[in-house]
Amino acid sequence: MKFTDGFWQLRPGVTALYAQEAYDIERTDDTADGPGLVVTAPTAVIAQRGDTLNRPLLTTTLSSPAEGIVRVRIEHFASDHAAGFDLPGATADAPVEVVLAGDEATLTSGPLTARIRSGAPWDLAFEIDGRRVTGSGHRSQGYVRLAPGASVDPGIVGNARENDVVPHEDRFIHEQLDLGVGELIYGLGERFGPLVKNGQSVEIWNADGGTSSEQAYKNVPFHVSSRGYGVLVNDSGHVSYEIGSEAVERVQFSVPGDVLEYFVIAGPTPKDVLERYTALTGRPPVVPAWSYGLWLSTSFTTDYDEQTVTSFIDEMARRELPVSVFHFDCFWMREFNWCDFEWDARVFPDPEGMLGRLHEKDLRVCVWINPYIAQRSPLFREAAAAGYLVKRADGTVWQWDLWQAGMSLVDFTNPDATAWYQSKLQRLVDQGVDCFKTDFGERIPTDVVWADATDPARMHNRYTQLYNRAVHDVLVRARGEGDAVLFARSATAGGQSMPVHWGGDSTSTFVSMAETLRGGLSLALSGFAFWSHDIGGFEGTPDAAVYKRWTAFGLLGSHSRFHGSGSYRVPWNVDDEAVEVTRAFTRLKMRLMPYLYRAGLDAAQSGTPIMRPMVLEFPDDPGAAYLDRQYMLGESLLVAPVFSADGEVEFYLPAGTWTSLLTGESIDGGRWVREVHGFDSLPLYVRPGAVIPWGARDDRPDYDYLDGLQLRVFPGGEGVASVTVTEPGGRSETFEVDRAAVTG
Repeated sequence: MKFTDGFWQLRPGVTALYAQEAYDIERTDDTADGPGLVVTAPTAVIAQRGDTLNRPLLTTTLSSPAEGIVRVRIEHFASDHAAGFDLPGATADAPVEVVLAGDEATLTSGPLTARIRSGAPWDLAFEIDGRRVTGSGHRSQGYVRLAPGASVDPGIVGNARENDVVPHEDRFIHEQLDLGVGELIYGLGERFGPLVKNGQSVEIWNADGGTSSEQAYKNVPFHVSSRGYGVLVNDSGHVSYEIGSEAVERVQFSVPGDVLEYFVIAGPTPKDVLERYTALTGRPPVVPAWSYGLWLSTSFTTDYDEQTVTSFIDEMARRELPVSVFHFDCFWMREFNWCDFEWDARVFPDPEGMLGRLHEKDLRVCVWINPYIAQRSPLFREAAAAGYLVKRADGTVWQWDLWQAGMSLVDFTNPDATAWYQSKLQRLVDQGVDCFKTDFGERIPTDVVWADATDPARMHNRYTQLYNRAVHDVLVRARGEGDAVLFARSATAGGQSMPVHWGGDSTSTFVSMAETLRGGLSLALSGFAFWSHDIGGFEGTPDAAVYKRWTAFGLLGSHSRFHGSGSYRVPWNVDDEAVEVTRAFTRLKMRLMPYLYRAGLDAAQSGTPIMRPMVLEFPDDPGAAYLDRQYMLGESLLVAPVFSADGEVEFYLPAGTWTSLLTGESIDGGRWVREVHGFDSLPLYVRPGAVIPWGARDDRPDYDYLDGLQLRVFPGGEGVASVTVTEPGGRSETFEVDRAAVTG
């Protein structure tokens, strides 16, 4: 959201008042986090007593909720500001040092120091180990008012026809942090444009906009800087970013109202930033080993019944294509009834028997749900009578016809409504359902009243947290902490604690395949450890080349699913080679399970994602900074998907000796490489000196990884490597491996 007209002027109808000086600085022991600093910042330099009259001021409070994190709270008018994110890692006992010495004050938490000097001009510096990494300088902290009719909006933000756009506001608080020479910004959720966010305007507002637009299903007001820090804006409502796109020397973020709160998070590496960020907002749990296997779907609008499902599964088995999860999409329920959580008796007359038969085939079962209740569903009247549906200001149930006729929305701010919704899911779990695809959660209206009186604008993004938490809790209670998994589309900050998430509705093209990858890499730098996407794309039917290239890409990630809209996505419907490609890469993933499962355990401990942008593993290599067509799978495998039918692919190898996992050929890095690959291959290179634990089975993901384990040692390393392998039952063994014993 742009407030200025060039460097000197404001846009018509905009009034902005800025923190001009640190008039006084006081120590306090009364912040939300314990000890802190309170800085009074008038919006004019106070030269005489009369200047204190008729003049707004901004109050900035500094404190620390956790080691290496500084909370900054800017207030025009005081507010409880209870619309931020859940912060399970915040504590009032964080080690913090507050020092006032002369005209300077510092607050230090771990390696991070906030430094402020009395007087003008306003300057709040953030230093890591004594080096300034960013700061809030002159005309950075601003209180902005809009005159009636003034426009600063970048057009409609949200799904315009669905009445869930950002409400009009007439006052804002903004902050601007320094953007240094060569400094790059990453993150801000699952965004499908360039990985580096410099020069972009980004609106944090969940929307169902597909993968080919500026909208996103997963908006996270958190960014990571290449200078070794991160920033989380603690506001679940609309946050508007200008990343070097208005003031080109700064990252600006603004929120409506009179309070803005943000956290500066120390590195010094991007991994360190993510570790602190996920400790604050929630770490991902361990996900079950079976969930790493191949998921096969009915697809969306196809016709299917138990016979269709069984034929797919039996044919996959006949062709030796391992499947771990079968997913029933929307039409397992009767049309117009979504959601009533009842199997459509016309095509599934014996759901309990069918689920039992699928389990006998050693499959897990996933079913599609959403948080909407259609008017035709018997549950609509039940929920409306009990007061479980979201209401309008006049007390009537909110409804619309988009998606499902006359649908309403479960009010998860009402604990009784949440328990009621969970009871419907528990019945499915009792029938034999193993997990849920929690679709939607973005189309959340703002012209409603919530049971807990939350500001509707701030509930829009937050709703997905309540929805996914309600579903995830059902599975945790029923299956146990280590066996609960979702397949979720919408999210915001903290959503990483309820995995897995998938990339949403892409189209079936190479271009969409590439934008899908960019979305996943951006999400990884937003704290999400587990991620998936629809192999082959969702909209349309992929041609054979797209299907086979996307299959190789999709099976080299944490979670892998064949899914589409109007066509079955079984590989024999494409061609015989698609079957071979599916078999080869599914089996490869199964052999990599000791490696992948360990990466998942590490994610639960540190927050480091399984699928990693190159900059996360190689932050000091300038060649890795902009890369968004390749990634690291765990710390040791480099994957460069092929985005062309002819197989030509160009990718970057950091310095050292890299070895193809598929061919055993070694080449020197520190350069760009161009290769041509058949459909059964892609650039899959092992990091210099890596030791890859190699499983003995290629038919399933959940086996004893220690039984028949091989440790494959690759060229380019020295000394002894320590490798820990943990099998799904929890038994671990650590191996000390001499890298001189290269096996490849």
